Order: sequence, then C-alpha cells, then structure tokens
Amino acid sequence: MSARFTDSLRQQSEPSWTQCIEHRFVNELLEGRLADPVLVNYLIQDHRFIDAFLTLLGAAIATADTFEARIRLGRFTGVIAGEENTYFLRAFEALGVSEARRLEAPDSVPTAGFKAIMREAAATRSYAAALAVLNVAEGLYLDWALRANQQLPPRFEHAEWITLHDNPAFQDFVAFLRAELDRVGPDHPQISSDFFLRTVALEQAFFDAAYDIEG
Repeated sequence: MSARFTDSLRQQSEPSWTQCIEHRFVNELLEGRLADPVLVNYLIQDHRFIDAFLTLLGAAIATADTFEARIRLGRFTGVIAGEENTYFLRAFEALGVSEARRLEAPDSVPTAGFKAIMREAAATRSYAAALAVLNVAEGLYLDWALRANQQLPPRFEHAEWITLHDNPAFQDFVAFLRAELDRVGPDHPQISSDFFLRTVALEQAFFDAAYDIEG
C-alpha cells in the first residue's frame, strides 16, 4: 500500500512538525503552568487571524468539488465563528485583557505571515492550496492536543484551548481534511507542498513568538 499523500507532506516538514507539537509553549499549556503574559500574548495574536482564517474557509467552500465537502467546511466555519471566538472573548475577560489592549498590540511577524498565507491560499482559487493550509492549522493542533493527560489543567483558559482541539467532532473534521487532501493533493503536488511547508514553519515561529514579551 502506498503512503498517504498527507503522510508524505508531514515527513517533508520534519523536524519542524514534531518540534511544534513538542514545543515549550505546548508543554507548559498541557501542564497548566503557562505564564499568563505568554498566554495573553499568544491569544491576542491568535485571535488576530480569525478574519483571514474565515476567508480561507470561505475559499475552500467555494472551490470544493463536492457538496459533502461544502457542508463539512461550512459547519466548521460556524465553530470558528462561534465556540472558538467565544472562548477567546471569555479568556480575554478572565485574563483582564481590554479591547483597547488587543487592538493596540501590533501584529507579530508570524501573525502577519499567517494572515498573508491564508489570504494567498484563498486567492489562488485552488482547493488543494486551501486544504494544505487547513491541514496544518488544524492537524498540527490536534497532534499536540492529543498529548494532553486525561486530567486537564484546572483553569479553563488552558483546558478549553486543549479540548477545542481534541474532541470527537474535531478529530473527525481533521480526518476529513486529511482525506480530502489525500484525494486532490496528488494532482497538485507542488502547490500543496509549498503551502503545507510554509504553514508549518509559521506555526513554529508563532509558538516561539508567544515568548516575545516586552519588559
């Protein structure tokens, strides 16, 4: 049996993929000892590219070649705009992060890169390009969340960020994304690999940047 196309992309991305899922940020989050300033910095930046991410999902819906795929992607768009966005707002309130502070903080270099690559993938009008970015953005997060112990950290700011990325519905969606890229990616190997590898590099830089705290 030949290797899955998505497996080959992950292998190409090593060691960065493994370094992401075993990153200091992930380890401290899973153990419930992530410092609040680091978490705040991370969440402010992560919330910044929801708009671009919704644009990417919209492009994936528009370029998908099956009705089933459009339905699956549309449902997930609702999760991002609903449950995930609500988590951010609740976490900001719990951590004492004002709207003014969120708006005044400049984009980090990886955040700007993420916003750009999501819009670039959307602009290609290529389903494979959109899927390549989505497979990293969601698949890599599932991989690190699967490392969590059964006993989750006590604070919801940590625990819910884990469970948002490791629950049966999310696991099923990531499996769908992989199957779709396995299906369409082999016909578009160059664009799939390019967007996949650049997105993995951005994920690693994004975790690193969470520790870039002034003062």
